[in-house]
Amino acid sequence: MVRLAPIGPDNWREELAVREDQRRFVSDPNRILARAYAHRAQRSQAKLILEGETPVGMLLYFDWPEAGQYVFSQLFIDRRYQGRGLGGAAAQLALEEMRADGRFEKVCLCYVEGDEPARRLYERLGFRPTGEADGDEIIMALDHL
Repeated sequence: MVRLAPIGPDNWREELAVREDQRRFVSDPNRILARAYAHRAQRSQAKLILEGETPVGMLLYFDWPEAGQYVFSQLFIDRRYQGRGLGGAAAQLALEEMRADGRFEKVCLCYVEGDEPARRLYERLGFRPTGEADGDEIIMALDHL
């Protein structure tokens, strides 16, 4: 069973990494934690993805009050645990947390152009391209949580 746990003093040092060919698409854990710290005023939520008690990945989301939405900033599953549906399950849990929080109804995210598995996952979750890009990152939105 997949679950999310807040990242804190007892679990922030987990050794997690994507495959070499995926590194250009995803931030490493240290950058995710740095981004969480940088967005702490926007109620950033850095989460460890667990399957049972085993750490299998990380995700991050935070508020973007100026745009009236959440930003689903990061999601990755460690190379050892990919291909088992864990990313989709974790993303669903994060969206449920946002829904329960109830501050915004909209969520945006970006994926790096060429990361087709990420694009397909986000489309399955209901995200649609906005027609905008930030460099090589394609912006998607989920208009109703």
